[in-house]
Amino acid sequence: MQPDHPRVREWRHRLLWFVGGLLLFETLSGLGIYLLPFSVPGQFIVLLHTVGGLAFLLPYLWYQVRHWWIYRRMPWNHIVVLGYVGMVATLVAIVSGLVLTVQALWDTRIHYGWSRVHLWSTFALIATVVPHVVWIMVRDHRARKREAIRPVLVAQRHFSAAVTALTLGLFVVVVALAYVYRAPARYVDFPPDYCYLYGPDRPFAPSLARTENNKAIPAEMLGGSASCGRSGCHEQIYEEWLPSAHRYSAADPLFRRVQHVMGTQNGAESTRYCGGCHDPISLFSAAKNLFRDDLTNPVGLHEGVSCVTCHAIQEVDVRGNADYVIHAPEPYLFERDTSGLGVLISNFLIRSYPKHHVSSLSRRMFKSPEFCGACHKQFVDEEINNVGWVQLQNQYDNWRKSRWNHPGDPAKTIECRECHMPLVDSFDPARGDALDYNRSPDDGKHRSHRFLGANQFIPAHLELPGGKEQARLVEKWLRGEIEVPEIADKWRNGPVIPIQVLAPERARPGETVTVEVAMLNNKAGHDFPTGPLDIIQAWVEFVVTDEQGREVFASGRLDDRYFIEPGSFVFKAEPVDRYGNLIDRHNLWEMVGVRYKRAMFPGYADQARYTFIVPHDARRLHVKARLCYRKVNQFLLNFLFPDTTLTAPVTELSADSTVIQVM
Repeated sequence: MQPDHPRVREWRHRLLWFVGGLLLFETLSGLGIYLLPFSVPGQFIVLLHTVGGLAFLLPYLWYQVRHWWIYRRMPWNHIVVLGYVGMVATLVAIVSGLVLTVQALWDTRIHYGWSRVHLWSTFALIATVVPHVVWIMVRDHRARKREAIRPVLVAQRHFSAAVTALTLGLFVVVVALAYVYRAPARYVDFPPDYCYLYGPDRPFAPSLARTENNKAIPAEMLGGSASCGRSGCHEQIYEEWLPSAHRYSAADPLFRRVQHVMGTQNGAESTRYCGGCHDPISLFSAAKNLFRDDLTNPVGLHEGVSCVTCHAIQEVDVRGNADYVIHAPEPYLFERDTSGLGVLISNFLIRSYPKHHVSSLSRRMFKSPEFCGACHKQFVDEEINNVGWVQLQNQYDNWRKSRWNHPGDPAKTIECRECHMPLVDSFDPARGDALDYNRSPDDGKHRSHRFLGANQFIPAHLELPGGKEQARLVEKWLRGEIEVPEIADKWRNGPVIPIQVLAPERARPGETVTVEVAMLNNKAGHDFPTGPLDIIQAWVEFVVTDEQGREVFASGRLDDRYFIEPGSFVFKAEPVDRYGNLIDRHNLWEMVGVRYKRAMFPGYADQARYTFIVPHDARRLHVKARLCYRKVNQFLLNFLFPDTTLTAPVTELSADSTVIQVM
C-alpha cells in the first residue's frame, strides 16, 4: 500500500488528529465531570470541556461529512454499523451540549432532560466510536506481516501519538490553571488579639453557634447575597429577602444600640451571645472582639442573616440560642467576584455544574420547625446573668405543644414555613418541591423569603429597598388579611386575633355597667404576642361615647408622648434583675426571672373587663374596642434614641363595636 493511498492519507490527516484528540478529551473530561468530586480542577475541566466542545463542532462536522463521502460505498459490516451509530451518538452529544451551554449562559438553570441526553449519548459514543476505531486498528495489526499494510500501521501510530498528545496537553492546561488559581480561604485562624473568654474550645461562646472546626470564616465566604440575585437565578427570592427581618437583623438600630450597651457594660465578648442569630457573619469572622467599637463586620452589618449563612447550616439543636453548626461551602471559581469575566464564569459554572451548589446549600432539614427553633428560642443562664437559667422567648416549644402540631400527620399540621414562608408563584430555578406532601416538582411555586412576621417598623424606618411594601404586607399579615391557600382548610378565616365586645343590650341612667372584650389567639402558631415582650406591646384601646360623640369612658389610648395611658389592658412581660429591678432597657443579660407576663397560648382566649357609669343624659352608648400592636415601646425608644422623637407605628389588628341602649 503506497503512502498516498486513501487509507494512509486518512490516518495522517491533521483534521483527524485534531478531531480525534478533542473527542477523546471531551469524552474523558465528560466522565470526569460526572464521576469526580467537586474541586477546583474539576471546575476547570468543565470550562475546558465547554470550550473544547465548541472548538470541536465545526471541524468534526467537516471531517464527518468528508469521511462519510470517502467510505459511503463500503459494504455493510459490524464496523460500518458502529461507525454510523457512533456518528449519531456524537451528533446527539454535540446538540445536547450546545443546548446545555446556552442554558448555562442565558437561562436560570440547565434542564434535567437535556443533561441526561448529553450523559447517555456520551456513553453511547464510547460504546460505538471506540470499538469502531479499535477494531480497525486491531484488524490492521493482525495483518502487520503484510508489507502493504505497514504504511497504514505507521500512520495509525502517528494518529495515536497525536491524539494522546493533544488530550494530555489539554489536561496539562487544566492542571496548570488549577495550580495558578488561588481559591479564597474558607477558614482562617483567629486574629492574635482575639479573646477566648469562654475557653479556646468555645471561640464563639456564649452563643451556641459554631463552625465545624472551631475556626473563623472570612466574612466574604458567608456574604455576597447580591450575587444570588445578580446571577439571574434567584432574583425573585433575593428581592423578597432584601427588606426582610433576616436581612436587617444586624442593621436594626435597636439591636445595634442594645448590643453597644451590652458590650460597654460586659465586654465585647459578651455580645457574641447575640451574634449567632442577629449577626452571624460578624460572629464567625471574629469581629465581635476587643478594639472593635462597632462590634460588627461591614458585610455582616449589611446582610444580617445572609443567603449563605442560612443555607450553610448543616446541623441544629432545639436548645435555642443559635445552637447550630455552620460550614463554609467550597465556592465556585471566581464566585466572590462582583464584576467582569469572573462573574460570568462563576454563574456559568453554578448553572452548568449545579450538583455541588444544590448539595451544599439545600437540605431537607431546612423544611423542619427544628431548623427555625435553633434561633427562635432563647434563654439566659449563669454564663450570661451570673445567677442561673431563665427561659426567654420560645416560639418553637409554643408551636410544638400547640394544636397546630400533629406529629406524623402533615395533613393536619401547620409548620413555621407554611405560615411565614407561604407559597408564591415563581420563575425561580428552585421552584417546585417533591418532598412536601402537598406539592410537586413542577408546581411553579417557591416559599416566600420575605419571612413575614411582626415587625412593621424597621424595614420602612431603614428605608430598605422594598421596605415600605414590606411594612404594608406585615400589617396585612398581622391582621390576618393575607391568604395562605396551602393551609386554608386547616384554620379559621378572619383575623389572627379576633376580638369581641360583650356588653348588655340595655342599661339605665346612673347604672354601673361592665363590658368585656374577649380575645382569641386564632391563628398564631405560638404565643400572642411573641418575641421579646419587654419590648413589644399589644393592648386594647377601649372607648365609650354617647349619641352626641361625647366621651364617657376611655382606656388604652396614647398620650402626646406616645405612651399608653396607665391602667390599660396590655399584653407584656416584666422581667427583673437579681435585685428585683425591672428590665426595661432590653438588658436581658441581667435578667433572672419574670414578675409578670400576659400572653395567649395558641388557641387560648383572654378578656379585658371595663366598668363605667352610664351618664344620666345619655340615650345611646357606642362601645368600640381595638386590639393594637407596636413592635417597640416608647420608653425603650426614648432610652436608645434620646435625641430624636422616634416612635413605632401602631397597627390595628382587629376591632369590634356595639351599642348599648339607655332606657
